[in-house]
Amino acid sequence: MRSLLIAAALLACAPAAIAQSGGQSEEGRKLQACFDQIDRDPELAYQDGLTWMSRGNRPAARHCTALALIAMGQEAEGALRLEQLANAPDAGGLDERGVYLAQSGNAWLLAGMPDEAIVTLTNAMKLRPSDGELYMDRARAHVMKKSWADAELDLDTAITRSSGGAEAYRLRGHARLKLNRLAEAWSDVEAAMRLAPTDVKVVVLRGDVREAMRLSGMEDPAGLDTALEPRTRIVGN
Repeated sequence: MRSLLIAAALLACAPAAIAQSGGQSEEGRKLQACFDQIDRDPELAYQDGLTWMSRGNRPAARHCTALALIAMGQEAEGALRLEQLANAPDAGGLDERGVYLAQSGNAWLLAGMPDEAIVTLTNAMKLRPSDGELYMDRARAHVMKKSWADAELDLDTAITRSSGGAEAYRLRGHARLKLNRLAEAWSDVEAAMRLAPTDVKVVVLRGDVREAMRLSGMEDPAGLDTALEPRTRIVGN
């Protein structure tokens, strides 16, 4: 989980951060080298970042050390540093600041602190209003809090903006299951199965929704499931 989110954070930050530091400038090359080093050895990347900071404390150096801390398992400290960077006078333009806040929000999620994630991601949305991935991220925080209606609203937006794919449908189906909106949950299960027919989490949700429908006296979803039968054989159901 951590490695996937760190990789996503690096991919998200690279264009904005390199643009801020002058493209192929020396600082831009240093930042890219930091990204590469974090993937191999985050502790060494952190030490290199500290050395870099001692020679000027540039935003890119602070960015490097914050991401390295997150990769080292110090998610809350990394999240806090990214927030501080986003609010610093030398942080760059609105887009760069929004990226730092988006990364901070994901780090709060990794730290298991959904309230902090929601605040930070909401602030990121103000700077990057067209970024559908932020709604996906905030929905995860609502799921952690078991705030199912809020999660559904954010997932509606993420899906409308074509962000999140099968995972967005799965999470929305899970939220709707918790809200006892079973027919809508089943619709999301079908959508998720079409996109990711072998995803174990999707298959588990499918079974949960089917059982909830059976217990509630609704029509057996097996009758609604004909189109999925070839796919379910792939995963052994």
